Amino acid sequence: MESRENLPPVPLTIEGASVLHQMFRIKWPAWRALPAEHRAELLNAASGTLAKMENAGSALFALLGHKGDLMMVHFRPDFDALGEVQHCVSRIALADYLEQTTSYLSVVELGLYESTVKVYGSLAEKGVAPHSDEWNAAIEETLTRQRAAMRPRLYPEMPAHKYICFYPMDRRRGEQKNWYQLPMNERQRQMQEHGEVGRRYAGTVKQIITGSIGFDDWEWGVDLFAEDPLVFKRLIYEMRFDEVSAVYALFGSFYVGRRVKSGELPQILSI
Repeated sequence: MESRENLPPVPLTIEGASVLHQMFRIKWPAWRALPAEHRAELLNAASGTLAKMENAGSALFALLGHKGDLMMVHFRPDFDALGEVQHCVSRIALADYLEQTTSYLSVVELGLYESTVKVYGSLAEKGVAPHSDEWNAAIEETLTRQRAAMRPRLYPEMPAHKYICFYPMDRRRGEQKNWYQLPMNERQRQMQEHGEVGRRYAGTVKQIITGSIGFDDWEWGVDLFAEDPLVFKRLIYEMRFDEVSAVYALFGSFYVGRRVKSGELPQILSI
């Protein structure tokens, strides 16, 4: 029998849609200096492009606070499609009057702690060596089955909710508290407890978790969508008391915005 102590520490994950967040600041002095007729032309063209992008999995949000004026969120099948949409945004004539302040690149990710513990344990009991051909075949069978079952969550439609809250986060890797050195079963327990809180808000908040290890400066991105922005505060505050958040979570900047449909763009840039 294979020793459980020698099992891989890395949980299985399945990945889906590629996601790009783009944050912009409006160059108000240059925008105000344009003749009204030219501004109208630019807005008309931008609104038409945005309408097409909305149908393909993009959304525009008006940000609250000093971190920017606008945020675009794009869900696409892969990085090639994200590259195309990024190029499309840069070609819009209105982009000459927008300064991109930051961005975030990630992919929709679902962690499979429960399945990982089960399949690793089953293979260990059979004496299958990690990373052997038999091991790899069993792991791929598990991943294939999970991808099929979870496809709607892996490739979600852009939620239609009025408000968004986006933030990146890490798991702590300090000298005394290191998430990545916890045993698999302990990480599973904490993540299960963490997920129970989120599930209680399922009717009021749409949550999409993306993985960004190897893609951006943080390890995960979190998008929350809701009709009432106060729900963001309640959900995140309650999660702060989970062990996994209280001990191991590190949070980046929060971006909160209101949905802007393509036809509403002239209102956002009115002077």
